[in-house]
Amino acid sequence: MEFRDDVDLDASQVEDHGSSSFSGGGLAIGGGAVGVVVLIVALLLGVNPTNLLSGGGSHTTTQQQGEDLKAKCRKGTDANQLEKCRVVGVVNSIQSFWQEALPEQQRQTYTKATTHLVSGTWSTGCGQGSSAMGPFYCPADHSVYLDLGFFDELEEKFGAKGGPFARAYVIAHEYGHHVQNLLGTMNRVGGDRKGAESASVRLELQADCYAGVWAKNAVNTGFYERPFTDADIQEALEAAAAVGDDRIQERARGRVDPEGWTHGSSQQRVHWFTTGYSTGSSARCDTFSGAI
Repeated sequence: MEFRDDVDLDASQVEDHGSSSFSGGGLAIGGGAVGVVVLIVALLLGVNPTNLLSGGGSHTTTQQQGEDLKAKCRKGTDANQLEKCRVVGVVNSIQSFWQEALPEQQRQTYTKATTHLVSGTWSTGCGQGSSAMGPFYCPADHSVYLDLGFFDELEEKFGAKGGPFARAYVIAHEYGHHVQNLLGTMNRVGGDRKGAESASVRLELQADCYAGVWAKNAVNTGFYERPFTDADIQEALEAAAAVGDDRIQERARGRVDPEGWTHGSSQQRVHWFTTGYSTGSSARCDTFSGAI
C-alpha cells in the first residue's frame, strides 16, 4: 500500500488535536449500563454517535496543541513515511473517489468531511466524545473522529493482523457513514437499532461495502502507486472479522446473542466488504433489501 511519491496531499482535510501515533488512552471497558455501551462501541467500528451522545459542541479538544499537518504532510513520500500523513493520504483518496462517484451514480453533490485526530475527551457536534468510543462519524458536524491508539487495540485485544490497509479500512468505513448521511440513508434506522436483521446492522454492513468499493477504485484516484495487493485486502478482511458482533460477544460474554447485534457478524462484515471490493460498484451495496 504505497502512495505515489510525487502526489500532492491536502492536509486541510485532517486536523490534529494533539493525538499521538499509536499511543491513545486505550479502550475503556467497565461494568454497569454505561460501561456496557462504551464496551460495545469501543469494540465495533463506525457507530452513529447520536445513539449515545447528547448536546452540542465544537471541535475543541482537551489535549495539547496538535501538529501542523499542512507543513508536515505535503507529498506522497510523507505519507509513506509518517503515520499521520498516511491518514491524510487515505482520507484524500477516499474523498476524491466519492466526490467523483456520487454525482454520477447518485446525483448527489459530495460535501467533504474532516477527520479529527484526537485523544482523551473532546466536544463534537453530537456531544461529548472520548477515546473509549473508538472511531466514529458525527453526522451533525460532518466529521470523523479517530484516536490512532485504537489501532493498537484492534491488533492486541481483538486479534486483527493490523497493517496500513487495516487502518485504511477503518477510515473508509467511517467515510461510508458520511456518504450515507449525505444520501439520507441514516434516516432509515429510526428506532430499529438492535438485532441480526435490524436497520442498524444493515447501515453498518453498507458502510463496509462502501469501504470495499473505494478499495477497488482507489488506484484510479491517483494517490496510490499501484492497486492494492491480496495481502492488503487480507488485512482489511481480518480487521472486519475481528469486530463482528458475534466475535465481540463471544470474547466479552462467552456467548453469542444475535438479538443484541448492532453491526453484523464477522462473516457478514467480510461478505459485504468483499462485495464492494469485487464489484467496485456502490449500486451493489443495497443492504436494506432482502436478506443480509
